[in-house]
Amino acid sequence: MDAKADLLSMTIEELENLMAEMGEQKFRAKQIFQWTNKGIKDIDAMTNLSKDLREKLKERAYINRLEVIKKFVSKIDGTIKYLFKLNDGNIIESVLMQYLHGYSACISSQVGCKMGCKFCASTGVGFVRNLTPGEMLDQILTIQNDTKNRIGNVVIMGIGEPLDNYENVVKFLRLVNHKDGINLGARHISVSTCGLVPEILRLAEEKIPVTLSISLHAPNDEIREKIMPINKRYSIDKIIEACKIYTETTNRRITFEYAMIDGLNDSKENALELAKRIRGMLCHVNLIPVNTVSDTGFKRSSREKITAFKEILERFGVETTVRRELGSDINAACGQLRRNLVENGQLVY
Repeated sequence: MDAKADLLSMTIEELENLMAEMGEQKFRAKQIFQWTNKGIKDIDAMTNLSKDLREKLKERAYINRLEVIKKFVSKIDGTIKYLFKLNDGNIIESVLMQYLHGYSACISSQVGCKMGCKFCASTGVGFVRNLTPGEMLDQILTIQNDTKNRIGNVVIMGIGEPLDNYENVVKFLRLVNHKDGINLGARHISVSTCGLVPEILRLAEEKIPVTLSISLHAPNDEIREKIMPINKRYSIDKIIEACKIYTETTNRRITFEYAMIDGLNDSKENALELAKRIRGMLCHVNLIPVNTVSDTGFKRSSREKITAFKEILERFGVETTVRRELGSDINAACGQLRRNLVENGQLVY
């Protein structure tokens, strides 16, 4: 017998095929899809399905659900950090942030990460596996059901490199964007990448106009290669070329994420070099005071350096903001809690 299917990872079309195989009517697929996207935990909760159909469905499928094992609420700004356990015992993180425009969730796409960025806690304890579309979707559903707040924006910027899990991430985007599901507009979703050029070009052709965020963090290849091994495969020039194609194809503005690291990439000369590379592009730069990770030795730039950097970019017509730090009292940066658990021996694979 084939392995059971995870209903939460299935599109309506896949559910229609399943219903056909089971000899059921096509409209049942939409009913099941609507139930799973409400965040129910059990097939028996699908009360508009007959008991007979529910029993048959349980023989063929299941609902893959996350378990909240820890929840931290910031006393500073109300940011909530979730530690979720997956069905196989692996741990991931998500963060709920409140802004003036509503609630935004930062979700994970992998357990661990392969990319090896030197300043990032996610990659410090290695890569385990990709998340399924349902595991990504359930981060949103579980947070919404826990807080009773509708999430209006999603950023795939938690643990993992989203474009390294390309097929599952794209399927997740289609699920979360579906009118019979969460129905979150593509323009309210951001996908972050360290710069996987072939996948950026593929994403441009998917006709899902999400915001693409590039973890750039340096104005030139020499600096970027010191902190981001991926740059040896895809140089800044190649990434920028791919970004231009993305904006031309989708008409969506690119966000360049730039972690401000004291003495490494935060000089006025660095700002000038970056400004000259990206001026004229449909883009926005988000300056990020770098998070302190125990063994990197990196320190965040001073407020004065960040302000000077921002002013130079703006002088060249590059729209620039400084990320507001949220949840600083609860290790809200991606991967920090999971990494702490692994390093302290509280989480063993």
